[in-house]
Amino acid sequence: MKKSIICALLLMLGLTAVAQRPRQNAQPRILLPAELDSTRIQNPMLWADVPDPDIIRVGDTFYLVSTTMHLMPGAPVMASKDLRNWETVGYIFDKLTDSPKYDLLEGTVYGRGQWATSLKYHNGKFYALLAPNEQGAMGDTYIFSAEKAEGPWKIVSRMRHFHDCSLFFDDDDRVYVVYGTGELMELKPDLSDVIEGTYQHIFQREGDETGLLEGSRMIKHNGKYYLLMISQAYGPGQHRREVCYRADDIHGPYEKNLALQSEFSTFGYVGQGTIVDTQDGDWYGIIFQDRGGVGRVLTLSPCRWIDGWPMIGDVNGKVPQTLRPLKSGEPETSIVKADDFSAPKLGLHWQWNHNPIDKAWSLTERPGFLRLKTNRVVENLYLAPNTLTQRMEGPACSGTILIDYSHMKDGDCAGFAAFNSDTGSLTLKKSGKSVRLEMEELSAQLSDREKAITKYDEKLISGVVLTKISPKSTKVWLRIDGDFSPVQRGGKDVANFYYSFDGENWTQIGTKDYKMRFDWRRFFMGTKFGIFCYATKKAGGYVDVDRFDYKKNEVQ
Repeated sequence: MKKSIICALLLMLGLTAVAQRPRQNAQPRILLPAELDSTRIQNPMLWADVPDPDIIRVGDTFYLVSTTMHLMPGAPVMASKDLRNWETVGYIFDKLTDSPKYDLLEGTVYGRGQWATSLKYHNGKFYALLAPNEQGAMGDTYIFSAEKAEGPWKIVSRMRHFHDCSLFFDDDDRVYVVYGTGELMELKPDLSDVIEGTYQHIFQREGDETGLLEGSRMIKHNGKYYLLMISQAYGPGQHRREVCYRADDIHGPYEKNLALQSEFSTFGYVGQGTIVDTQDGDWYGIIFQDRGGVGRVLTLSPCRWIDGWPMIGDVNGKVPQTLRPLKSGEPETSIVKADDFSAPKLGLHWQWNHNPIDKAWSLTERPGFLRLKTNRVVENLYLAPNTLTQRMEGPACSGTILIDYSHMKDGDCAGFAAFNSDTGSLTLKKSGKSVRLEMEELSAQLSDREKAITKYDEKLISGVVLTKISPKSTKVWLRIDGDFSPVQRGGKDVANFYYSFDGENWTQIGTKDYKMRFDWRRFFMGTKFGIFCYATKKAGGYVDVDRFDYKKNEVQ
């Protein structure tokens, strides 16, 4: 009897061992929503376009900044107490004004604007350093400061351009900027400018660094200096990775170690981010991952200090599917939100495409509605001011607007779009007394220097005349469903488009499974929900948007 029990136990253990042994060349397993514990932090931590992160902790609150390029206000500050629930609490600036291109004049700043902001807290103040990559007349790097992360933020100084830079305050209050590929300069104590003659290349690129080496994030831990960077090596067996340079003195010499090299789900290898500690002394790594049409998402991993090096990932050095909660009981928050437009101010979850024309939109002229007025005659959506955007989210999401089009003028276009350099759009077009709803596929090509629209394609897929099928109504619901769920070699990245006259019964229109794309050569951003209204003949018309309904969905 005992012998049979022992044999059975050995057999069970053997089967368990076989089951846990990884198969050679196996595809990463995708956990279905039902398999995930909703009380845990699930990766991606933020399944939306939140690239180039910097994160700090002040007290019990984590603050995160990210790239939003041509969107205004810019440099969003997001906050969380548990690394699971995030909310936008402010922006570092409202507009950028150094170039008319920020106003969609003389070109555009698609794929440019605000990049890779560095966030620090020093002596009771918040500081942010950002270097817009659209050249300005007064210098290309801004330093801002604020008493609170929520703002208001004020400009401290302007100076020369620093690529992918990190602001760093040392223990002796000396201040540095680390940038490029291992370049460093010291700043004046008042942060007004660099100290000339302090330029230094603190390390030389090693032979295995055959591609990008950028995205500087400098921290100090236990008296040592740590510079984290993304490394995009090229060659057989080479993958995107996060590396770390370490030194006893900020000026070097530096030695290098691999901090993280991990694929995750079906989307390839992660890269670029930073590390942060908790009040309890634990550490985490926040690293972004390219995920196609939704953009670049954030992953969260434990960070362990081994032999004085930060090692990001689980015990196998990989990004985990889930993590235990940092703390429980925090209210659920999100960086993407529904809106009934009843507040007198626009919510922080919204951003405009380029600088808005303030006199051409209102939340008060018709309380409870967002009014978008035509203000400039333009040729197409990509040149239209006052397109209002929010991120789309994975694994799937649905956005709906209710729009009153009774005050559109001849030649006006308004509607709802899955907005990017390739756009799927639900466009209301006014022609005489007729209003037609069209599902279109739009595309813009840009010049390399001015980012001017060099080619615009507009493809009509399907259309209906609203004034014929619903002649007594001047309102229509428009809905876009996005699906970014993982497939074998990436994401599904499709959108579907619908309209309704009562908000309950929906008719699909146009392309089924419109393919959303991420193109770093053009917009360099994930697809956004976009609400728009522009004139092609004469300014003066407007639409009123009653509400934006939003739901983040699991995959069916």
